[in-house]
Amino acid sequence: MVSQRDVLEFVPKGLWIGSGPVEAEGGGTFDVRNPADGSVLAQVADGTPDDAMRALDAAVEAGPAWAATSARERGEILREVFEQLSARAEEFALLMTLEMGKALPESRNEVRYGAEFFRWFSEEAVRVHGRYLHAPSGAGRIMVAKQPVGPCLAITPWNFPLAMGTRKIGPALAAGCTMIVKPASATPLTMLALARLCSEAGLPDGVLSVLTTRRSGAVTGPLIDDPRLRKLTFTGSTGVGKKLVEASANRLLRTSMELGGNAPFVVFDDADIDAAVAGAMQAKLRNGGEACTAANRFHVQRGVLTEFTDKLVAAMSDTVVLGPGTDPATTLGPLVSADQRETVSELVDDAVAVGAKRLLGGEVPDGPGWFYPATVLSEVPPAARILREEVFGPVAPIVAFDSADEGVAAANDTRYGLVSYVYTRDLDRALRISEAMETGMVGVNRGVISDPAAPFGGVKESGFGREGGTEGIEEYLNTKYIALA
Repeated sequence: MVSQRDVLEFVPKGLWIGSGPVEAEGGGTFDVRNPADGSVLAQVADGTPDDAMRALDAAVEAGPAWAATSARERGEILREVFEQLSARAEEFALLMTLEMGKALPESRNEVRYGAEFFRWFSEEAVRVHGRYLHAPSGAGRIMVAKQPVGPCLAITPWNFPLAMGTRKIGPALAAGCTMIVKPASATPLTMLALARLCSEAGLPDGVLSVLTTRRSGAVTGPLIDDPRLRKLTFTGSTGVGKKLVEASANRLLRTSMELGGNAPFVVFDDADIDAAVAGAMQAKLRNGGEACTAANRFHVQRGVLTEFTDKLVAAMSDTVVLGPGTDPATTLGPLVSADQRETVSELVDDAVAVGAKRLLGGEVPDGPGWFYPATVLSEVPPAARILREEVFGPVAPIVAFDSADEGVAAANDTRYGLVSYVYTRDLDRALRISEAMETGMVGVNRGVISDPAAPFGGVKESGFGREGGTEGIEEYLNTKYIALA
């Protein structure tokens, strides 16, 4: 049986730079806490701008040799990371539950999902294609080659401590790039453990560094300003993403941004309501609702509004068990922090204040930890903030619509455009609505859409660039045209 002590002992507590863990400049540290009770799990190095330069120095030094390593060899190392991560799945699952709070079944799913990016991109490493052709004019030949962009910086969020890193690290390493990862200060332990595992799997020194810090802007700013860094990839809020894009503009740094969401879940009157409720439970409660892909607004056609609402309330009442993520009975763990719980509570209270009806949950429970119950709100008026803002918690606000055009318009009435969900039995309607949705991804009669083999990303203020699929590795490759006589 995996123990908390053994799991925490595996985690390096220093910055992972070069050949292994090192102290931060000045020896500073910060606490990592368990959201279930607020206890301190570990103290890790608090990196400085000087440490960031050390990590970039290591990435630059290791870059040429890694880029020159054969695609097959890079792929084999990635495959070995996949194998070792799969073998240690229970340890990584427990570690994520301890630092982020999610229930153990959720953490196990994330390990499986996150590991798959190493397997997928181990296979994509050998499928990077250029082309060769005669110029149509007859004046010579055209050769097109793909080359790694160079040293990369990945800034990852707290909600998926493993997968948000692996879907950036996998394609970068497969393409021949070196990478520095700056994980969220709330959940740095998983990424430190992954760095150690990658080293044990044969990844050369300096190819991957992990920079933990409480001062993200002060530490990553010098990296973004350094001309040796050639790629920035970020997953997080739209507000922070905009600031990073602005900061990167001075160097015309290549960027990819996976930003906020406000996903509509649209149920038409011809939908299989039981299937829609099952999909809603997945789309809303995956990761406790702390996911950019989480269904944020439920738009239900009036003919099935009562049935869908009653069945969703019943499903949440009967199956959701709130508690510490390490408890085998728990299906919904705590939110990641007191601040996050306050944000969720404020959005619910605002909706009720302007006229929404609280059908389930909506009250902060007593006791330690940052818990918030599964919540259903009905008759949510347009003025409610929760329809415009990303709730990032286990709250389902339901609004009615009449015509299909009205439903689509309501779904698209947001500055975000990451993912939408559509439930209907009509194939023609499914295709027409999918095409009309202003989102980078659409789930049709599915509550979970993420897949390492599919391109993940959004439009509008949900960002740009794609992660996963055959498109994912292109984010880390430059295209070079060579004119031949």
